Amino acid sequence: MKIGNKEFDVNRNCYIMGILNVTPDSFSDGGRYNDIDSALRQTEKMLSEGMDILDIGGESTRPGYTKISDEEEIQRTAPVIEAVKSRFDVPISLDTYKFRVAEAGIKAGADLVNDIWGLKYDSGEMAALIAKTGAACCLMHNRDNMDYTSYFDDVIADMEETVEIAEKAGISRDRIILDPGVGFAKSYENNLEVMDRMDEFCKRLGYPVLLGASRKSVIGLTLDLPSDERLEGTIALSVIGAMKGAAFLRVHDIKENIRAVKMTMAVMKGYRNGQDMH
Repeated sequence: MKIGNKEFDVNRNCYIMGILNVTPDSFSDGGRYNDIDSALRQTEKMLSEGMDILDIGGESTRPGYTKISDEEEIQRTAPVIEAVKSRFDVPISLDTYKFRVAEAGIKAGADLVNDIWGLKYDSGEMAALIAKTGAACCLMHNRDNMDYTSYFDDVIADMEETVEIAEKAGISRDRIILDPGVGFAKSYENNLEVMDRMDEFCKRLGYPVLLGASRKSVIGLTLDLPSDERLEGTIALSVIGAMKGAAFLRVHDIKENIRAVKMTMAVMKGYRNGQDMH
């Protein structure tokens, strides 16, 4: 699939999406990159370590987060998108579920909309915007309750509803990535199960899949560690994700995850050449 001006071989490789939170309150790095200079320095660092896509977020979605206005989110994200685009050749993902924020972000240069509500937050405005602009999208599993009848089957059914919204809006199939939504509307056990069954998730839905588990609470609960000590747990989940078919991994720590994934892909595919490993 094509994101921005870059082609991604989603059937053979696993790519790294770097996280850049331009927020004061994100769960692990809030306030560290919420001015343009620090955001650009972090982008340059992540690119030097091998990042493939940059994901910019302007509103924290950690548990108990405070929702901000569209205007404030636009003010946080659009200038950073413009600044990154003017300096670096990297596809940019905008992490938002609000179509006005997405519209401003796409105008500023964003290539992909990363929607944590899987096009279900509004009455179709986000889906229409993505279809109209031709942007790529990552559509995540989420819901406003945890009333599952048959957990994994319900997740698949929820994602099929998201895909139907996308198709009806006219979003091209080759512009869609799906995300099982680790940490969203899921218990600890639910999170472990959806990651263990990632291969089924990929096969049953038939779209490229992104796994976003970096530093999340499922790691903290398993290892009894705070968010800034979850690197090894994140790497373990990245390796599992790559082995179970994820095409993209959304992570904070680029260098360490990319090395682990390269080694994983080398074992899975057999040695071909350095470029093919990533």
